[in-house]
Amino acid sequence: MKIKVIIADDNSFIREGLKIILSTYEEFTVLDTVSDGKEAVDYCLAHEVDLALLDVRMPNMNGVEATKLIAEQTSTKPIILTTFDDDEYILEAIKNGAKGYLLKNNDPEQIRDALKSVFHGNSILQDAIFEKIKSNLSPVNNGAETKIDLTQFTERERDILSLIAKGYSNKAISKELFISEGTVANYITSILGKTGLEHRTQIAIYYLTGKID
Repeated sequence: MKIKVIIADDNSFIREGLKIILSTYEEFTVLDTVSDGKEAVDYCLAHEVDLALLDVRMPNMNGVEATKLIAEQTSTKPIILTTFDDDEYILEAIKNGAKGYLLKNNDPEQIRDALKSVFHGNSILQDAIFEKIKSNLSPVNNGAETKIDLTQFTERERDILSLIAKGYSNKAISKELFISEGTVANYITSILGKTGLEHRTQIAIYYLTGKID
């Protein structure tokens, strides 16, 4: 089964370039390309779409606003495509339900792997963007202290929260704590249940800032 994708970007060069790149991979089908967020929302409402790649800055409706509507009203998974100039939108996009945050200057293989990962239920936030989030936090929140109430979590869950906030993958956490990846996943499920969050990127931001909204 092919992964059905739409691309929303007001820059036709980027839009068509991404379409050409993704079309070279047998696992993707690019259903359509659109030039603004409203068109992306309308398309996802009318068609079965697996992934919507959304530029941040678009006319009529930007990618962050489109992410919210797509996440709330459809089964499509929104992924933000961005540049470093758009870093102020990161938290808002994640709050709105973005399942991934990718830089436009990635090589094709990185984009391919990221899209496949999101399709299979993961959330992705590139290291460079994650560091951008941390650098924008206040010095108090960017240090060893966290603003969240940790008493609701077990000692092991607190360890995992801290490592997720440092950008560790499940595999890296399992090696660090000498537990299996399956056990790590179970702890993360427990953390998500206690916090009401949806994915590990939100966990990291919650740990670092004390909130997700």
